[in-house]
Amino acid sequence: MSVLGSVLVVGTGLIGTSVALALREQDVTVHLADRDAGVVRLARELGAGIEWAEGVTVDMAVIAVPPHVVADQLAALQKAGAARFYTDVASVKALPLRRAAHLGCDLTTYVAGHPLAGRERSGPAAARADLFLGRPWALCPTPETSPEALEALHGLVKLCGGEPVTVDAAEHDRAVAVVSHAPHVTASAVAARLADAPGVALSLSGQGVRDVTRIAAGDPALWTGILAGNALPVAEVLEAVADDLAAVAASLRAVADARTGPAGMARVTELLHRGVEGTGRIPGKHGGPARAYAIVQVIIGDRPGELARLFRVADEVGVNIEDVRLEHAPGLPLGAADLSVQPEAAEVLSAALRERGWHLP
Repeated sequence: MSVLGSVLVVGTGLIGTSVALALREQDVTVHLADRDAGVVRLARELGAGIEWAEGVTVDMAVIAVPPHVVADQLAALQKAGAARFYTDVASVKALPLRRAAHLGCDLTTYVAGHPLAGRERSGPAAARADLFLGRPWALCPTPETSPEALEALHGLVKLCGGEPVTVDAAEHDRAVAVVSHAPHVTASAVAARLADAPGVALSLSGQGVRDVTRIAAGDPALWTGILAGNALPVAEVLEAVADDLAAVAASLRAVADARTGPAGMARVTELLHRGVEGTGRIPGKHGGPARAYAIVQVIIGDRPGELARLFRVADEVGVNIEDVRLEHAPGLPLGAADLSVQPEAAEVLSAALRERGWHLP
C-alpha cells in the first residue's frame, strides 16, 4: 500500500476538515487551503493541519469543493505541481470527470472519490476525525488512472478509517441519487410542510417527523450544487416517488369521498409493504446484512451524566449497545432512550437496569 506522508486538503468545510483531522491522528502532515482565510484559520486551530504555502509539493491533494468546481481546482493544482496524486470528495462523480477531461487535466494521477459520510451541520466546526469510520468510500477510476494513483487513494481511505468501494462514475451517480440525493429532496418536501403548519401541529410532533426530516436541515446552497450536478438521475428517482405518492393520494381521496371501501386502500398497503421491504435491504452494522435488534426502552432524566450511567450498566453486564435513540418528553425534564441490543441480551440488560433503579416502561 502506498505510504502517504503529506496531504494537501483544499476546502476546509465539514468533509475536508474531517479528512484532515483523521489524517492528523495517523501522524500525516496535513496542509490546508481554502479561498476563505477564516475557515482555514479555524480548521488550523482545531488541529487539522498547517496552512499550505504555494510551492510545497505533497503526496496527495484532496479536493473538497463543490462538484462544479472540482475540475477547475484540479487543473490549477496540477499546473502548480502541488501533489503526486489527486482525488476529490464531491458527491457527484461523472460531472467532475467530464470537465477534467475537457480541461486537459492529467487523469493518470487523479482518482475521483466520494466518502459516504456527512452531518446536517456544515463547516470546520462540525468536523470529526471519526466521521468516516466504517463508512463506504467510493473510488471511481477511469481507464487512464494509474495503478499508483489508485493505490495511493486506497491508502488515504484506510488512514481515514473508511471502506473503499470501486465503482463506475455513472453507476455511482445513479446509486447516490437513490440513497442520498432524492431522499434529501423528499425529506425537504416533508419539512417544507412544517414551515406554515399551525402551532398545534408542531406541538404534537414526535420522533417520527424528526426522523423523516432530519437531513432536510442541510445547507441549501451546498445541496443545490449537488443536485444540479446529478440532475437527471435524481429527477428520475423523484418522478418514481411522485408517481407512488400521487397514486396513494388518489386512493386516499377516493376512500375519503366514500367512492370506494377498504378495498380501495390496496395501493396504499402495497406501497407500505414495499417500504418495509426496502428498509429491510439497507445494510446493517459493518456493511453486513440488516439485523433485527431487540429494543430496551429506558426512562432517563434530562440532566448531565444520565447516558454515561446507562452505558456503564451495559458495560458491567457485558451487553453491547448496537444503537441508541433518544426521544424527549415535551414539557417534562425527562425522555426515553431506546437501546438496540442483540435479542439474547435484552433480558440481561433489562434485569440489570431494573435492579439498579432504572424505570423501564
